[in-house]
Amino acid sequence: MILKKKFVKREIMGDCILVPIGQNEFNGLITLNNMASFIWDNIESSKDEEDLLQKILDEYEVEREVANADLDEFLQTLKDADII
Repeated sequence: MILKKKFVKREIMGDCILVPIGQNEFNGLITLNNMASFIWDNIESSKDEEDLLQKILDEYEVEREVANADLDEFLQTLKDADII
């Protein structure tokens, strides 16, 4: 999967956030929970959503439907912000 905009992931006061860098029209920050942080770390190395879902299932003890719903929600957030 390809990211359209550049961000760095930072931990600030115990919260994991995405901070836009460079020529980025995105104004704001995105706060990540543990699952979203894992997805972000693996998004570019995944060939598609199914590959990313399998990485989540390999990492976490979670039902496929729950992982898929969490993945869909986070990816939609990134799509809405035109990040992917």
